[in-house]
Amino acid sequence: MNMNRLLRSCQRLALPEFDKAQLLESIKKLLLVDERWIPSERDTESLGVGPSNQAKIFVINCPVGPYYKTGFAAVSLAATSNYVRAWPGGTGDAKVGGNYAPGIRPQVEVAQKGYAQNLWLFGEEDFLTEVGTMNLFVFWKNAEGELELVTPPLDGTILPGVTRDSILTLAKQWGEFKVSEKKVTMPQLVEALKEKRVVEMFGAGTAAIVSPIKNIFYKGTDWAIPLDPKDPSSQAGALTKRFADTIMGIQYGEIPHEWSVVVKP
Repeated sequence: MNMNRLLRSCQRLALPEFDKAQLLESIKKLLLVDERWIPSERDTESLGVGPSNQAKIFVINCPVGPYYKTGFAAVSLAATSNYVRAWPGGTGDAKVGGNYAPGIRPQVEVAQKGYAQNLWLFGEEDFLTEVGTMNLFVFWKNAEGELELVTPPLDGTILPGVTRDSILTLAKQWGEFKVSEKKVTMPQLVEALKEKRVVEMFGAGTAAIVSPIKNIFYKGTDWAIPLDPKDPSSQAGALTKRFADTIMGIQYGEIPHEWSVVVKP
């Protein structure tokens, strides 16, 4: 067993490190306990990785507190390209645990610098992908002068979140601005910020619904993201608040909607 390799894995996944000598002694004791199960001949037992022919699905109910412990507040992000959240041909578009564990160490690192989460960039062009464990939305005036809500397309690296889909559906139903799924680079976003074309930005996920963004650190510069110009004390832009209020209203049955599923006794 390569103990150093295990320790490197712990460091990468932000897990507590272990005492190598203590682990070796524990393995010795385990072998003594399981001695009668240890094959005496070669090639009698094996472990491998392959597809399952059976699986169990669990639904777990549990009470939770508010997602924002200090209230609905905008967050600061650090644009990250030295770590990769997902890659083409990987599992970035699937709901698997392997997508989340690698993001813990980068999140700890940016938290030590005062940022709430990573804004994951990808490729030499620094394409915007996701924010933390959420989908990303940009509300801006595009280069053609159109008011547009943009989110990265489902190219195999983006999780097709239910909240993402809900926001796109609602925005299209409202019909008040252009709605696009397209690639945007961080340099393009910086240019739009310089030209004051960005209206607001937010992340979207199951737990938070929407998470307003107020700042992005990129290549040595903190770029302020507009919130609500009509209310300087606001912690979210008008569109971000509208999505939050609408989706929560549907969830709590305050707004009748086809998405609601009524459970009758």
